[in-house]
Amino acid sequence: MTNHSLTKKVHRPSAQHPLHSDREGILSALISFLRQNTVFCIALAAAGITSVLVPPDAEYLSYFDFKTLTCLFCVLAVVCALRNIRFFTCLARGIVKRFSSLRSASVALIVITFVGSMLIANDMALLTFLPLGYLVLTETHKERHMAFVFIMQNIAANLGGMLTPFGNPQNLYLYSFYNIPTAEFTAIMAMPFLAAVAMILISCLVLPREPLSLTYRDEIHLPANRTAGYLVLFALSIVIVFRFIPYWIGLLVIPAVLFFADRDALKKVDYPLLGTFCAFFVFAGNMSRIPAVRALFEGLLEKNTLLFSALSCQVISNVPSAILLSQFTDNYRELLWGVNIGGAGTLIASLASLITFREYIKHNPGKTGRYLGLFTLINVIFLVTLLLFCYFVCQ
Repeated sequence: MTNHSLTKKVHRPSAQHPLHSDREGILSALISFLRQNTVFCIALAAAGITSVLVPPDAEYLSYFDFKTLTCLFCVLAVVCALRNIRFFTCLARGIVKRFSSLRSASVALIVITFVGSMLIANDMALLTFLPLGYLVLTETHKERHMAFVFIMQNIAANLGGMLTPFGNPQNLYLYSFYNIPTAEFTAIMAMPFLAAVAMILISCLVLPREPLSLTYRDEIHLPANRTAGYLVLFALSIVIVFRFIPYWIGLLVIPAVLFFADRDALKKVDYPLLGTFCAFFVFAGNMSRIPAVRALFEGLLEKNTLLFSALSCQVISNVPSAILLSQFTDNYRELLWGVNIGGAGTLIASLASLITFREYIKHNPGKTGRYLGLFTLINVIFLVTLLLFCYFVCQ
């Protein structure tokens, strides 16, 4: 009898082909980019589609508001530099630590976000102060109030920026597009701004006066020289927004200084937001050259600029609404009200609202439905109330 050595075949998973792995990596990165920059991708698609209807020509160059793009870039770059040294976090911590109850600390967080949106734009305010809100609520075991506090921070960011030309991206664009005098801009937005402040403070009364003790695990030490330098650059960017010096000076000075002081700040600038502006400039410019579209939009805006602009924000967001509708009306007063108040409402009414949504879901998976329900209820109340206020009081 012959002995046969029996060999059992062991099935091992074959190594993944490098090309297949690369494709999966590229696909995953593409999906991630689309999720994080949905509005930019939609804007790019809209620009491409309208470019078929209105083929590119020399007039395309007139679509772009280079001053708005420059001012926005300068503000975003300097804010990124200040965020990198944790300037805003340090400032906010110092304020919040002075309060000893849930209500007072939450009000402080919301007010900080409100004021922050006036100075560093609404999306940057949320990116800076939402993590602080999360830290305060988790460190004091008050997580059950996170949805409400986050939603109020979001509303504060969207409505707080309405008073200043650089507080919201749509304000910066309209301020430049219509060449609105600064004093007139402030006067237009003062009444709805004050109404929003009152509504936010009244809403915070629903929070209980539960005691809390807040300590931070790490201390922040600001580098004196860099802090002073970045604040000077921030002041320069604001001076440019208010037209005291030509905008091209900022485009030369600020990137040059940050290139040597903090290149990471230049990398972290929200370039998709700038790209969104460029894409919607093309989209809006092309739409304004289509006679049927021009007649339709001019007719709707003539009937009620305030209502139509606020409603358009609910569908295409407030920045695209401002760029598009500005092509069809000279009533910048009601358009300003509409695209600022219109930031409240649906989740897509403002790009900033998507930032808050992502931040909340990251910390509270499985609670999407509860958050969206509460978000929609509170935002609709703010939207309707402020629209009625502007219509009956500010007219």
